[in-house]
Amino acid sequence: MPTEGYVIIKGLIFDINGTVTDINTNEGHSEIYRVLSNLLLYQGISLSEQDLRDLYNRLLKSQREAGGERHPEFNATGIFREMIDLHATEYTRSLPAEKLNQLPLFLAETFRAAALFRLKRYRGVTATIKELHQQYQLAALSDGQTAWAIPELRAVGLLDYFSPVIVSGDHGFRKPDQRLFAMTLEAMQLQPEEVLFIGNDMYRDVFGAQQFGLKTVFFKSNQGQQDYKDTEADYIIYTFPELLNAVRFFIDQPVAPAEQTELPPPS
Repeated sequence: MPTEGYVIIKGLIFDINGTVTDINTNEGHSEIYRVLSNLLLYQGISLSEQDLRDLYNRLLKSQREAGGERHPEFNATGIFREMIDLHATEYTRSLPAEKLNQLPLFLAETFRAAALFRLKRYRGVTATIKELHQQYQLAALSDGQTAWAIPELRAVGLLDYFSPVIVSGDHGFRKPDQRLFAMTLEAMQLQPEEVLFIGNDMYRDVFGAQQFGLKTVFFKSNQGQQDYKDTEADYIIYTFPELLNAVRFFIDQPVAPAEQTELPPPS
């Protein structure tokens, strides 16, 4: 067991896509817009595939620019809500209130479903996560959409291991924005020096986490930016089960006595 004078790890924060899930999506695939165009017909909205594609991209760009963020994120459900508001017909407005209220989320889910070509766990993820969950608090911090991230984590059997699950689409900005790391640690009630961050992107995950004072493990998977300027991860793994060795490496490291790091308040 770690003793005073050594690194004490109490929690681990995981990126999701490309780190615990091996996922492949194609948001430009023509089938997405054919399916959505047809689906909207049944809601009283007539948009061609090309008009729908152009409108989606225009609303996405507008949404990102409106926030004025350095690392802007979009909200897919919000895009479809605005699309419905712009093109609703009398028939659309006559739909049952509950259906109309749920329609933007349903369209966002349909978009993702049509774009999804692969979703599975990386080899060894389940056993590794189960073992770590017995000793440490595990959280997830992902760039993306809650409408997609939560069902996908549930589908691969991992959702119940992570608390909290924080997704950038709910906040309007994405990693490496420091506010995402701050709100994750605040929810965990832990300090940066007590937590490891595990991700597959050298810029968004490793650089972002290190800027906030977190130790980092870089999973060199088949996805993500593999290098960024002079950034180096504290530990690199090439298969997911190697994460157990990484955790042992950190808890064996002596550390000089220091005052606790104060977390900046999330905006």
